[in-house]
Amino acid sequence: MTGDNRTPVTVIGLGSMGRALAEAFVAAGHPTTVWNRTPGKAAPLVAKGAVHAEAVEAAVAASPLVITCLTTFEDTQRALEPAAAALNGRALVTLNSGSPAGARETAAWATGHGARFLGGAVKNVPSAVGAPDTLLYYGGDRSVFDEYKTTLRVLGGDTVHLGDETDLAALYEMAVGGTLLPALVGFFQGAAAVQARGLDASTLVRFTIKWFEMINSVLPALAQEIDSGDYSKPASTVNLFLAGAAHDEELGKESNIDTAWHTPLHDLLKRAVEAGHGDHSISALVEVLRKPEQVA
Repeated sequence: MTGDNRTPVTVIGLGSMGRALAEAFVAAGHPTTVWNRTPGKAAPLVAKGAVHAEAVEAAVAASPLVITCLTTFEDTQRALEPAAAALNGRALVTLNSGSPAGARETAAWATGHGARFLGGAVKNVPSAVGAPDTLLYYGGDRSVFDEYKTTLRVLGGDTVHLGDETDLAALYEMAVGGTLLPALVGFFQGAAAVQARGLDASTLVRFTIKWFEMINSVLPALAQEIDSGDYSKPASTVNLFLAGAAHDEELGKESNIDTAWHTPLHDLLKRAVEAGHGDHSISALVEVLRKPEQVA
């Protein structure tokens, strides 16, 4: 396939991820138009073969496939507002953070201006864009996904359509992303603890990776327990996790580090015990996380 018959693409937003997206399209031979509020960010991409549109209206009009990579859905709408009329008949793919409600609102705004909408998420760092195992998932207009699947796969070989609901990528993005900060803070706490003993944080890496691999291995079983609602055959109980809470406090005192971030997690364990889940699998915490439905 030559560059002459590859789909033209426009990338709006040239932060670290947006630049990586545009670079991947240019490298794959797609005619690529770029736009950013700060025009100087386009210069390195132009040097590689991209075209810089000075106005967002021209950027949108340049391609049938428009991909935005801004911080939030609100930022996306704000940036595209001057080009709203140019969206008519084009496919709009959003790759930004935000809530499912934000995705639905943006989809309604875009389709109201005649665009076809696909909300997506890149589940990796910018340097991984274009790799065969990099995951991107999308929710929304299936016809957009089917028409541009080959083009979108330039960004990552693991490309998934979750369903027709416009907010599915945002839902999964937040559902999966909820594990990131606690995992990182846990590693940072460990780093502070070993450094308090005069050891390097780098000595933790091998063992932390093995720990994450163990977590990976038990997720299918935990998900099955949650889906079935049967927590009666635990590998680890709520009581076992609660018994370890005192150890966190001891580590904090000995290492002179702040472990207060554990407090709401320990409170969650205590609430689970009070609700009768002490001897149940740790996955029973999901029952405490669910709030009672509001009665109208």
